[in-house]
Amino acid sequence: MHKKKLKALIIALAMTTVSLTGCGNNTSELSSGNVTNNETTTGEAAKTEQTNTAGNANENSGDKPVYEVATVRWSDWGEDYHTGFPDAAAAEAGVEVQWNTILFSDWGDRKAVLLAGGDLPDAFMGDICFTEADVLTNVGTFIPLEDYIDEYMPNLKAILDSDPKMKAIATSADGHIYGLPKKDPCGVTIYNQLFINQTWLDNLGLDLPTTWEEFEDVLRAFKEQDANGNGDLNDEIPYGEGYADPVMFFCLPFGTTLGTDGTYTMTIKDGKPVYLPTSQEYKDGIAWMHKCYADGLIDAELFTQDDSMRDAKLMNDTPIIGVAAGWTADSTFGPNADQYVALPALKGPDGECYISADPDHANFARCQFMITSSCENPGPLLSWADKFYTVDASIQNMYGSFGVGVEKDESTGMYTVLAPRDGMSADTYAWVYSLRSYGPKYGPDGFNEKLIFEEPGGDASKIELDKAMRQYAKEAYPNVSYTVDQLNTLSTLYTDILSYVSVNQATWVTEGGIEQQWDGYLEQLDRMGYQDFIKIQNDAYDTYKANE
Repeated sequence: MHKKKLKALIIALAMTTVSLTGCGNNTSELSSGNVTNNETTTGEAAKTEQTNTAGNANENSGDKPVYEVATVRWSDWGEDYHTGFPDAAAAEAGVEVQWNTILFSDWGDRKAVLLAGGDLPDAFMGDICFTEADVLTNVGTFIPLEDYIDEYMPNLKAILDSDPKMKAIATSADGHIYGLPKKDPCGVTIYNQLFINQTWLDNLGLDLPTTWEEFEDVLRAFKEQDANGNGDLNDEIPYGEGYADPVMFFCLPFGTTLGTDGTYTMTIKDGKPVYLPTSQEYKDGIAWMHKCYADGLIDAELFTQDDSMRDAKLMNDTPIIGVAAGWTADSTFGPNADQYVALPALKGPDGECYISADPDHANFARCQFMITSSCENPGPLLSWADKFYTVDASIQNMYGSFGVGVEKDESTGMYTVLAPRDGMSADTYAWVYSLRSYGPKYGPDGFNEKLIFEEPGGDASKIELDKAMRQYAKEAYPNVSYTVDQLNTLSTLYTDILSYVSVNQATWVTEGGIEQQWDGYLEQLDRMGYQDFIKIQNDAYDTYKANE
């Protein structure tokens, strides 16, 4: 694992938080923009009105309850994300929503103050605000919602009754539902995948590899010949770091099927949870990767470069990376994207084809709408949130309201995702005009067949890639819930385990020795509490399956 990523994960675990991913989230693009706090609830009058009316209005008197809903945004894209469907739905539900928009750059400090007893809004929108770990370690701050769902949320109740996975995702380890769940309407099985430079293949007269052995041969040709055609035989990097775990993705033909949320590096083998760095598949894959590294087929700076060095290589004026992993070619290689195509699922030594597939984490999420203890009358607010659980609402909250981001053909039931305007990319346009990856939504199975995209790229290209690759998907470790005790134990154990695994991984890839050191490595993991760690994963998995 990259040193910078290791440090970030250790800090995150110490705070009992987990990583966040979004559908088609291009981190470099999303982090740009004016980083100033843009709150819509300003002025003492607005605060006074909310204090007097939120949750306190007499529903029979004709007064409209007013609620403050806070959400966190990656960049200052303005307020158009809520002025379409969300605000129209609020009017229809007979409530007024005052939006408190907080920038992610400001959120760390704000979050700490709020959890320490600050002035809480009535609700938070999106799991970018709080993870389940935050919720379970601050139970008094967030109220259980299951009784309110039964009374005020007929749309969501019908979904939970008919879709066991949504119920399992929504239900925390203590049996309560603290945050509303979602299933994205642009659902895919594959999150990240490998891309290969087709232009290089054409220059050298090579076919796309279909097996791990052919893949190694192609990488060797990239190294030994002038693949990019610039006359320099030494500038090509056959395999480099992209925006996904470069080690697990290189070793995929051996079965290192890392999921979307790789925080604990778990997978499922033969119906049982497995920690990948203790598996035979990992051992064999790392041994092969070292061979390729020693032969110069892998970036020599794989474990030492920072993000800026990685990005410069991926988007060099003359392409110098042959293969790397990411969400799509355009989000990974930028201006060079037209040279890259998806690498097929390579057949490994056991004759199986493997991809990194994780529909649970890619499509489903909990904690999309949470009611705080400050809200005195949650019912009307949840009636509003229930309106998000229709197909029409979900597609608008993913791409933008009808007429702005989406059009619907009532005669056919087809939805057209409109081309972006004002020179924006499709991804940025969706973030500007919708809640995008955050907030309640639900896309039923098969919904992608009802989607038409005016422009290729982004989600459109990802959905097409998914159709071709999903046949190779294996079961992934699901989006489990942990108890507070389990989270506390994991935060203590996993920091040391991760550090030990990462150091050994880098050493074994660059210097070799995994075959000779493997038994001692497993014994040391046991001394570090590995058996307690894996028991927690098994228990959490059993709880998840029981909730389905």
